[in-house]
Amino acid sequence: MLEIGMKSTEETVVTLDNTAKAFCSGALEVFATPAMISLMEEVCWKMVQPELEEGLGTVGSKVNITHMAPSAIGMTVQCEATLIEIDGRKLSFEVVCSDENGMVGMGTHERYIINNEKFMAKANGKKVD
Repeated sequence: MLEIGMKSTEETVVTLDNTAKAFCSGALEVFATPAMISLMEEVCWKMVQPELEEGLGTVGSKVNITHMAPSAIGMTVQCEATLIEIDGRKLSFEVVCSDENGMVGMGTHERYIINNEKFMAKANGKKVD
């Protein structure tokens, strides 16, 4: 059952594969902002998925974050997400990322509960053959 206040965490180690240089979001070998957003989305969908009926899932619809400090290769970045609002199918989360030296990013993330089959049919219907 989805409940406001639910919390979950996920973490990742900064490697060459998730740096700004690898994501083409910058030239430096530090944890990329797109990688941080991916971690934020991951912790949110993984938190709520076990509480949904079979055949349902969630998709991200909005991210509003600040990336405030770099994390070097070899550091561990942990993201904690808290479900802060349930409005029909819309789920809102507060997300905070930290490494060994403290907070590196924070913000909010929004996801919508969807029927996986219908959503994929809609997506596939947009293809041009």
